[in-house]
Formats: sequence, C-alpha cells, structure tokens
Amino acid sequence: MTIEILTPREVPLGGPRALKVRRTLPQRQRSLIGAWCFADHYGPDTSSMDVPPHPHTGLQTVSWLFSGEIEHRDSVGSHAMVRPGELNLMTAGYGISHSETSTPETEILHGMQLWVALPARSRFTAPTFEHYVPRTHTSQGLTARVFLGSLLGETSPVATFTPLLGVEIVLDAGARVTLDVDPTFEHGVIVDQGTVTMDETVLAAAELGYREPGDSTLDLHNPNREPMRMLLLGGPPFGEQIVMWWNFVGRSHEDVVEYRAAYERGSEQFGTVEGYPGSRLHAPALPNSRMQPRG
Repeated sequence: MTIEILTPREVPLGGPRALKVRRTLPQRQRSLIGAWCFADHYGPDTSSMDVPPHPHTGLQTVSWLFSGEIEHRDSVGSHAMVRPGELNLMTAGYGISHSETSTPETEILHGMQLWVALPARSRFTAPTFEHYVPRTHTSQGLTARVFLGSLLGETSPVATFTPLLGVEIVLDAGARVTLDVDPTFEHGVIVDQGTVTMDETVLAAAELGYREPGDSTLDLHNPNREPMRMLLLGGPPFGEQIVMWWNFVGRSHEDVVEYRAAYERGSEQFGTVEGYPGSRLHAPALPNSRMQPRG
C-alpha cells in the first residue's frame, strides 16, 4: 500500500522561554490519523520546558517521554510526574487547564506530546486525568510498550472514546518484523531516532509515515547498525470534521470563539491550576478569516 510521508515543521511551544518542537500533525494535507489530531516531537535537548497554565477543550492529551521528567498540574487537582515509558492521559472534555514544567533534575528532555480528538457524542464529558505504566514486551529484534489499544498480545486497560492504538517500538539493528494490525485502522509511524522502512518506504528521523486502512499486516525494518525507535499510532477513520485552533478542538468557528472568550474572562469552565509559580497563558488573537472544519 502507498505510504504518505509527512515532514515536520519547527514551532515554538509555550510562553517567553518557548521550547522548539517538530510538528508532524496536523498538516494541510492531513489533519487526522484515526482520532489522533496532533503530534509534537521534542529533543533530545538540554532546553527546559515551562508551559504556564493554558486551556483545552474537546480532546485528550497523551504525554510520552523518552528521557527527562515533566511535572503536570491541572484544574481538576491532578499533580503528577511524566516519566519515560509511562502514559499520562488527560481528558479535557468540556474544559480543563494544565501546566507542564520539566523538573530541575532533567538534563536531557526528549519525548512526544500527542492529542486525540473526542467524538461529538463525548466532547462535553467531564475532565479527568489517568496514569498508566505499560508492560515492556520483548520478542526477537523488537521491544514494545503498548500504552493505548492492543498489539502483540498486549492490551492497555486505559479506556478511550474511539478505538485507538498507541505503541512505542524499538527495533534492534537490522531487525525486520511483520505486525498483525487491525485492517480497519489508519496507521501512522513517527520516527524518533534512526531510519525505518514502513512497508518498504523509507522514513527518516522525525518523519511520519501514513497508511490508509485495508491491510492486516504492517512490515517494519531497521536498516541501521544501531537500534531505532518509533511510535506507532492508529485508529479507524474519525468520520467527523473538527475545528482545531490554539488549544481548542470544536466543530465550528463559533465554538472556538466561544471557548476563547470564556477562557479570557476567567470562566469556571477551565478552572484554576494550583501550585504553578506564575501567571497563566493568555489566548492569542483570533485569525482574521473564518476557521473551517477539517478532517
């Protein structure tokens, strides 16, 4: 099957001391892979992360680290550490605020920030936070951690609002594997380190390879002389269009305008993040043109 390659663009994350990240999703040619609607890749970097309290609606955030440690605080009272190999999943629902700050002990920060769009029937659910440490699965040439969904006989207990797949995969030097996958899912591979061939299409570091539904196997090969790492994401086509602007996911231009206004006036919809030593972020100005649904 044809693999579509998405190359990242560099963008600043956070406030005045912004961390530079590589964003592969969304892009003009592709907004979603299943319900996955956003993918930022950062590091390895000696820079710190300091993202003041900011809002979200209509989505789930998935934090996944390769190295370093990030302190998470949110407006439902959660206070947790994001550590390598551990899933932190925050459901924004109708509205939440949170902050993200790398700890003083962090020397190298390296990881991914992912978002999942909530379907229309669930986008006004109550905000929540969940932490999960997946088991490490090893087989010949492969190490994997299944943090969402099912693969390789491993199943994450974390409930999602649409079927999803999220897996960290490390391939040994020269390893080639064929994975049994759900043929109804779209799949995306984001390369962290090294290069990989996805169904014989070569993906370089930080690139995302997309494959449409239809095949029940996925071939991966590490042609390097050292191990390489990637994230495998998947889900059935979302089937809905969304408007995503700043940190909000809605269904119309009017949704986003309303969310921004509510946040700026300090609405209880987004609560308060306790314990962060600073001020919250303010929303940027709205675009001059009308925001159109995509998906």
